[in-house]
Amino acid sequence: MYSRREALLSITGAAAAMALAKPIWAQASPESKSSRLGICSDSYALRFRANKDGGQDKERFTEPLEFLDHCHRLGAGGIQMTVGRRGESYAVGLRRQAETYGMFVEASIGLPKDQSDLERFGADVAMAENSGAKVIRVLFPSRASGRRYEAFNSAAEFHEVCEQGRRMLELAEPVAARHKIRLALENHKDQRVPEMLETLKRVSSEYVGVCVDTGNNIALLEDPMEVIETWAPWAFAAHLKDMAVQECEDGFLLAEVPLGEGILDLPKVVQTLRSRHPEVHFSLEMMTRDPLKVPCLTDKYWAVMADVPGRDLARTLRLVRARGRKEALPRISQLPLSEQFAAEEENVRKCLAYAHEHLDL
Repeated sequence: MYSRREALLSITGAAAAMALAKPIWAQASPESKSSRLGICSDSYALRFRANKDGGQDKERFTEPLEFLDHCHRLGAGGIQMTVGRRGESYAVGLRRQAETYGMFVEASIGLPKDQSDLERFGADVAMAENSGAKVIRVLFPSRASGRRYEAFNSAAEFHEVCEQGRRMLELAEPVAARHKIRLALENHKDQRVPEMLETLKRVSSEYVGVCVDTGNNIALLEDPMEVIETWAPWAFAAHLKDMAVQECEDGFLLAEVPLGEGILDLPKVVQTLRSRHPEVHFSLEMMTRDPLKVPCLTDKYWAVMADVPGRDLARTLRLVRARGRKEALPRISQLPLSEQFAAEEENVRKCLAYAHEHLDL
């Protein structure tokens, strides 16, 4: 369990890091700027949620310019977040500030629900383009992009919502093509590789590819490195994360942990994606939260996963038993909010330092 003592140590570490005038890699050469690790706003999900709920905080992370400034102070290479519609002058200001910092901007936008929603989607894309974004991360409808084995009761129900998502992607594609901006569909805990590959082939566009998440598909019993290798040719963006696992009743626990502390071969992950797309931007998606339970030994899980080969279950459970954590995975939900914020900040800083020192990011 993530103890109060550990949380206090995180606060101390975060405070010490904040006291530094520059990040530890501040002397990096100008040529290295484009390859620095960016930060996805989901890495600050706790702070974003507090901002949206009206919590008082000195930094408003839901405001793109403030989030950009914070990430710049950490030494990050860019941001990936919802930009929203704040007017053309704001978008241009965001782009210019990012250019001054030598940072990239990637947007996150909801796909158009139907024809009547295309005007909204087009306005969001124009805002993203004016902000300097070349890539927009997209997800399938909220139920499909959630955890498949929790949101649905049958395979038919899941596939129906996925068909809706494909139609939404087909509506979005011509808008993206007009703006010459790329849509990166994230491999969430929804479609397995063959299902998502079928979606991409049916849409069949140079403007539709993948935001490659390095850890999500473990929850769907897929081998993480095989997922990376499959999506490398389609990679428009990447969510870099590391994962820890632990066996539990009904399956296993899955947790995001600071880079280098989990089971993924991160140097190989980065090299594989870069070898196919040297220009791809990596954004940290390190969500500080309690571990997620993957109940892969329950009937409900298999109600929506019936077509998954048994060998995939066996391989995943072997991985969990061989490399699972012996000590309890970190939990933060019982901590005061200020300590949760401190843990979140410290995790982000640890990841940026590891990426710079070990991944050439």
